[in-house]
Amino acid sequence: MVRKFFKGTSLTDKFHDVIVKYKIPRAFLSVNRHAVSKGMMVGLFVAFIPMPMQMLAIVFLQPLFRFNLPLAVALVWITNPVTMPFIYYVEYVTGGWLLHYDSLQPVHMSVEWFRDNFDNIMVPLYTGTLFYSTIFAALGYYTVQCLWVRSVRRHRAEELARRAERDRAATA
Repeated sequence: MVRKFFKGTSLTDKFHDVIVKYKIPRAFLSVNRHAVSKGMMVGLFVAFIPMPMQMLAIVFLQPLFRFNLPLAVALVWITNPVTMPFIYYVEYVTGGWLLHYDSLQPVHMSVEWFRDNFDNIMVPLYTGTLFYSTIFAALGYYTVQCLWVRSVRRHRAEELARRAERDRAATA
């Protein structure tokens, strides 16, 4: 199913013309098991990092890891303006718990509070960030790998069953 979803996307003529016109490398749009799973991994890893211009970071990481760029850029939007406060708060609390901080700063959701307390919250926040980024990136990578392999096996089994049915019909 995962494989069929990604393989089912075909390039229209207009889309193909844009790729040729702007000289977009084909590796950026690769749809195979490794490119998609690495796109999932890099996109999820960067999504949980509190930093500006996450999509730009994805573009700079593409030549190093060679992954499906549109998928990774889309995954960065997991942390959008609506979800950011909740995700970063959980990362902050988790980082404090991992570091055994006894007293975390009480959080007030305002830009001023973050600006004034950034030095105090930076270490627990980025510790939690590393924890969740690593976990979700690994889970995303292995989930896509497993679902893709399962999809290929199911497709092959269905194809063998169809061939066997055709052979039986032909010999009957």
